[in-house]
Amino acid sequence: MSAATAPAPPDAAPDAPKPRTRAAVRSGGLVLGLVLLVAAAALSLAVGTKQIPLDQVWSALFGPSGTENDAIVRDLRLPRTLIGAAVGAALGLGGAVMQTLTRNPLADPGLLGVNAGAAAAVVTAISVLGITSFTGYLWFALIGAAVAATAVNALGGGRWATPVRLALAGTAVNAALFGYVNGLQLWHLSTLDEMRYWSVGTLAGRDAALLLKAAPLLVAGALLAFALARPLGAIALGEDHALALGTRVRRVRVLSVVAITLLCGGATALCGPIGFIGLMIPHAARAFCGPDPRWLMPYCAVFAPVLMLVSDVLGRVVVPPSEIEAGTVTAFIGGLLFIHLVRQRKVAQL
Repeated sequence: MSAATAPAPPDAAPDAPKPRTRAAVRSGGLVLGLVLLVAAAALSLAVGTKQIPLDQVWSALFGPSGTENDAIVRDLRLPRTLIGAAVGAALGLGGAVMQTLTRNPLADPGLLGVNAGAAAAVVTAISVLGITSFTGYLWFALIGAAVAATAVNALGGGRWATPVRLALAGTAVNAALFGYVNGLQLWHLSTLDEMRYWSVGTLAGRDAALLLKAAPLLVAGALLAFALARPLGAIALGEDHALALGTRVRRVRVLSVVAITLLCGGATALCGPIGFIGLMIPHAARAFCGPDPRWLMPYCAVFAPVLMLVSDVLGRVVVPPSEIEAGTVTAFIGGLLFIHLVRQRKVAQL
């Protein structure tokens, strides 16, 4: 038999397909997240006390208005869905920045006192100034979040702050502010009645005007967070490595605090404190995309709104015709998922 027709050796095999690269897998995860986000938004528009078919949702969004379903979709559910997506993305991004900055995969945006500062400002506005509108809550919550985050950063050492000192300062400021909130609520029972609806965290009753007022802050915080992705990745390797790579560590730390304040302060001002999203989503995403903030932040910006919207939809249908606030559902779902994650053999690390 000639060499040209000789059979291939037994150990020869056809060329194996090239394995997918890490970047391709990560990109596929983002595409999946976008598909899930569209599906969650569709559910948020269609599901509620009154179920509306998806074709009628489409008609209400892009066709002439005139029916009751059109009014429900356009005036009630569309603003609620947009606010839920914006709040979820802001909390997810804020959590990613916080965990990378502190090199702690269990850090929460509330560690900087954002939630406590917002709550203290809102309870003061209600009890002292008699403000009861969501618009009033918005600006006081933003100011309170900014003041608390600034105080934590200053107590943590300002430009020379370290992750450990920031965590200790945040714990102290949180305890003091929440003590102030609880004391003022007990002193003014009318304040307790107003405050308890805001403090549970809900998307109900919010309109598009609130989102328009908070949107510049959320957009600015998101742009700043993405701009800090590369230097934060260097800081995650350790300050000595970051300095060797030319990273201005102190400047990045201060700007990161600003980004967290804008994102989480704006989100808290819009719908009250929403727990677990900023803690659980970055931690879960890190298991799939790794610790690189250049991938972690897009993942959080896509998957956190999914959790937020799904939680809001579940809250509408669990005990009809009443609703369970989104903040309660996110805490329940996030707690279960987080317990599942920490029980795994391999837990994502920074």
